[in-house]
Amino acid sequence: MGRKQDVAEVRRLLAESRLVTLTGVGGVGKTRLALRAAAELRRAFPDGVWFVELGGLNDPDLVVHTVLESLGVHDDTVRRHRTVLVEHLRDRQVLVVLDNCEHVVGAIADLVDGLLRGVPGLRVLATSRERLGVDGEHLWQVAPLPRDPALDLFAERAAAVEPGFAITAANHAAVSQICALLGGIPLAIELAAVRLRVLTLDHLLSRLDDTFRVLGDGRRGGDPRHQTLQAAVDWSFHLCTRAEQVLWARASVFSGTFDLEAAERVCSGESVDTHEVMRSLAGLVDKSVVVAEQHPSGTRFRLLEPLRQYGLDKLRSAGCEQVLRERHRDHYIEWARRREEEWFGPAQPRIFALTHLENANLRSALDFCFSAAGDHCVHLAGTLWFYWAGCGMLGEGRHWLDRALQTSATGPVRAKALWVNGYVATLQGDIATSVRMLDECRDYARTAGDESALAYATHRLACTHLVGDDLDLADELFEEARRRYRSLGAVNSHTMLAGIELAISAIFRRDFATAERLCVEAKAVGEEHGELWAQAYAIYVLALCAWASGDLARADALGRDCLRIKRTFHDLLGIVLGMEVLAWIAASQGNARRAATLLGATSEIWRSVGYPMFGSRYFGTPHGECESAVVTALGEAEFRVAFRHGMDLELEDALAFAIGEEPAVPEPVEPPTPLTRREQQVADLIAGGMSNKEIAARLVIARRTAEGHVERILQKLGFTSRAQIATWVTERRT
Repeated sequence: MGRKQDVAEVRRLLAESRLVTLTGVGGVGKTRLALRAAAELRRAFPDGVWFVELGGLNDPDLVVHTVLESLGVHDDTVRRHRTVLVEHLRDRQVLVVLDNCEHVVGAIADLVDGLLRGVPGLRVLATSRERLGVDGEHLWQVAPLPRDPALDLFAERAAAVEPGFAITAANHAAVSQICALLGGIPLAIELAAVRLRVLTLDHLLSRLDDTFRVLGDGRRGGDPRHQTLQAAVDWSFHLCTRAEQVLWARASVFSGTFDLEAAERVCSGESVDTHEVMRSLAGLVDKSVVVAEQHPSGTRFRLLEPLRQYGLDKLRSAGCEQVLRERHRDHYIEWARRREEEWFGPAQPRIFALTHLENANLRSALDFCFSAAGDHCVHLAGTLWFYWAGCGMLGEGRHWLDRALQTSATGPVRAKALWVNGYVATLQGDIATSVRMLDECRDYARTAGDESALAYATHRLACTHLVGDDLDLADELFEEARRRYRSLGAVNSHTMLAGIELAISAIFRRDFATAERLCVEAKAVGEEHGELWAQAYAIYVLALCAWASGDLARADALGRDCLRIKRTFHDLLGIVLGMEVLAWIAASQGNARRAATLLGATSEIWRSVGYPMFGSRYFGTPHGECESAVVTALGEAEFRVAFRHGMDLELEDALAFAIGEEPAVPEPVEPPTPLTRREQQVADLIAGGMSNKEIAARLVIARRTAEGHVERILQKLGFTSRAQIATWVTERRT
């Protein structure tokens, strides 16, 4: 509201500079301005505009991971996350909005500097209370709202709580005085406007005027706008009930959103009854201090970032931060324990969604664990195995587990972290590190008589030998693990997987009857308990058995069923394995173009998972045979067209194609030198009237200057020789 000139200026700056930082005090509207500018720039960035929220992030080491997550990029390998991000963005034209950078400004500055150097088509719009300090950064100071837009904002927010409110000749002067008193700061105006629920306009003006005079005493120096916002928030705080003030301060330990149960468990106690929390929370929502958000799982709450920081200051000044941080940590340790117990059952999809919603709080709890005494960090990191391994969060899981294992923790809690991290490392393809951790766990377990740790570590060690093609040792360890599980009376997703993975070994031995028997047994256990995640792997192996036996229709149906389940959990390993088997089935059905497209899609996903087919001879042989058959059927040129189409598909589009939710790709017409997606975008820009020099620059960015089809594009612009093309390219590069 009232930011048209600001939006236009930010757009102009982004056309000239690759990094624009919006600065200003909290509550002045930096985020809203960034969002408005980004929305208007969508068409200028063919590969998207992406928003990254950093306000609740405390660990600088997770900055790159958070950006990857926000961009929808999942990489479960052991590659450096920055390398993955640069590779993902390198040939793209994107705008990335980094919001609330001041908490981790050093890490953000380092990342942005590297990205701008390595990604020619990237523009960055940041919001921060301080500059990033990166070469080429252009600052835009976000000013308070001018008078008329400030009046409009007040009227809009007031009408939301006092239906029918409008600015008239009679109240214009009073509203103008209020907005002037609040310095035109949007957050301050909103906090004041909602008070019309209980105050008349004249009373509101009088109280603001009196309160600002009192609160302003002693405040000298600094940014006057910061003093104004501080006074406005102080005023809003003092108008809250004592219970609401306490909850405001205590709720500041949450990161991102939180639910009522969390608020009651963390914020009650010491004169605050549990039932009072809900009443106070409702009061803070009414006063626009807390925002209520509706999610499929229910209502969740969020403190606006400037108000969260204010509450945290109150908590610290009262000497209560440590106690509340401990309660927050203990709540999420218990939360994770309950989710781990519920994982083996029908609640799996809900747990997946809930854990994503709680991700910021889990990070905050883990981060605090490392600053406090005890084994809490190791315990929580190990308990969350279902999130790291089951929900496509291998990279972040490895980050926390590696940190946990660097502590002095011993005993069962360390043993669990060892086998969980060994499991995660195996899925990432880091086999040598996995074996070291699992061997340490097994040595401890034998010495300590920890039968549970010995069973799980033995199981995970068997997996390393399975992907390492040592089937004899893998089988021996799988059988040992299954015996140990039975002696413990354990029935869960892990025990299901032990049978399923033994079945994969049986397939490699071409013992399809044993493989099918093992998977039918595992699938039955999953169906009995409502478990889906591990059951999908059983369905995958059954699809392999059906394919090997020539029952292609059944194999195809099973492969699609596997993918439908794995999509629910965003389990990239399960997704890529399911797509692989569907490609092999399509080739056997004579649908070579579908097979080639699926192979192209899997080639992209494998880069995010680890080594294609784990680098295993047994896993890789059917893949190679499928590709050879498809190339023979289509010919090299047509194969490349379909393969490239699969590579260009986004993950959701690839899943839809594989499952059959989209029509088959149309047959190509004369595809000898097809354009890639990037080159097609350049061709579209030609039609849009870009200059020859601009087109040449885009082609350099596209990294296709040596290919004949680039020459075709430039020839349409009037270039008549390779020498002329090279001149434009050289000019742009220099």
